Formats: sequence, C-alpha cells, structure tokens
Amino acid sequence: MLLACGTPSPHDYVAEIEAWRTEREARLKADDGWLTLTGLFFLNEGDNSFGSSPQNDIELRAGRERAGIITLQDGRVDVRAVERQTLLVDGRRVDAAQLWPHEGPDRPTITLGPLSLFCHESGDRLAIRLRDLESEIRREFTKLRWYPVDESFRISGRYLPHDKPRTMELANTLGDVLTLRTSGSVALTVKGEELRLTAIDYDDRLWLVFKDLTSGSETYPAARFLYADLPDLAGMTTVDFNRAYNPPCAFNPYTTCPLPPSENRLQIRIEAGELDYLGRR
Repeated sequence: MLLACGTPSPHDYVAEIEAWRTEREARLKADDGWLTLTGLFFLNEGDNSFGSSPQNDIELRAGRERAGIITLQDGRVDVRAVERQTLLVDGRRVDAAQLWPHEGPDRPTITLGPLSLFCHESGDRLAIRLRDLESEIRREFTKLRWYPVDESFRISGRYLPHDKPRTMELANTLGDVLTLRTSGSVALTVKGEELRLTAIDYDDRLWLVFKDLTSGSETYPAARFLYADLPDLAGMTTVDFNRAYNPPCAFNPYTTCPLPPSENRLQIRIEAGELDYLGRR
C-alpha cells in the first residue's frame, strides 16, 4: 500500500523519535548540559566571597583560595577580583564586571579552569550557579530510559486562546514562585479522555508542564516537560507525548524546576516519553 505524500511511515516515525532521544541524551551530557552543574549558591545582600578556601561564602573545589567578590545590591550583581588579580569573564581578563541584569541571551560567565560561575534567578531570589566540566554527576551518569514509541500518543489538539494573555504563578522545586506568561491552552483527547492543558508561552513554541498517574512510580514524581508547535491557521497543534522528557532536577539537585499547575495534573496514565532516571541522584 502506498502512503500519502508527506505522511511518514511508522518506521520513519519511530526512527525520528529515536534520533530525537539520542540527541536529547547528548545535549544532557554536553559541556553546557545540566549534568555539569555542581552548585547553587543564593546570594546575600552585599559582598559574597568565592574561592577554594572554606572561609568563602561560595566554596570552590579548586583554584585560588580567594578568587573574588560577588556583590548583590538592589537587584544588581557585580563581580570584582581580589587585589592585584584579574578574572576571566566571557573570555576577557577584567578587574570587575556586571553579572546581572545583562543584555542578550547569554549570561556573563566567570571561568576558573574547569569551573564557571554565572547568575541564576529563582523566583525573587538571585543565586550563583556553579558549573564543573569534571562533575561527578556527569562522570557517573548512566543512561536515559523511555517507554516504547507509541504513535497513538502523538495527538492533534486544538489551541484555545485566552481572552488575553495572562501571567500565572508556579512554585518550583525549591519553593520559589515563578511568574510565567500563558496565552492559551490545548484541548485534546487521550485514550478517550478529554483533557485541557495550560500552555506556557516559550519563544516560538508552547511549553507544557504536566504530571500524570505514572508520576512517582514509573516517571519522575515532580513533572515532565513537553513542547508543541504554535497553532496553525486552523488553530491546531500536535502534542507528541513520545517527546515528553524529565526536567533537569530529575538528574541534578543543583537545578530548579517548575511544578505543574493544577489543571495539568492529569488523572490518566501517559505511558509515553521518558521514564524516571534510576542513576545517581
């Protein structure tokens, strides 16, 4: 039987999902992936010292005993080197630099050999994230596990815009509250159940944060993430649960992840996508 032009065969679809899953694992293990994060230090107002000495507010595993000072004042974060020293910030040797707020998508980063430090916002709090290319979490990572690809979980959904975009507040795994923007929800039918998931606006995609009745037994307890395309001219999009994946906090305690809104806590089993990680926590 010939397939209609543009319609992938079941084999092609499985190969496409398997390739996406391989790419996801590679991104996770990359130098800038979630597995290299090894510290999350919430800043105190005023000076916060960093270096390898335990006397510092931010203790590093290597490098100079006292490398510099990070100052938080009225929502602005600056870094300065200790006397007669410099720091490498975004590839340039400087005495001082502003870390937050910043222009452009890339956050100013301090590099100290295999270590790097940059600002992170968690709700109303500002922190320094520490990245280590020689992270133990990265070295001991095993592998991702998945449900078998099941095309019945690739579902067409109707986008239902709100009367106007609105903000929503979601707690994260540390108890901080994140303010996110949503312009609508997606209505779809899964295994005979009619569902409506609130979608978070994320650049040129829809971001779905959800959990279901597999959460805590087969899949990660807190949530799973999933992206969908913006709706087409007919108001339709595709939600492919085979691409549902674990948030970074499933692998790394130094990450922060939003919890799903109540309407996205589904009372059905979504036996598709990524399973819980059984390796090191």
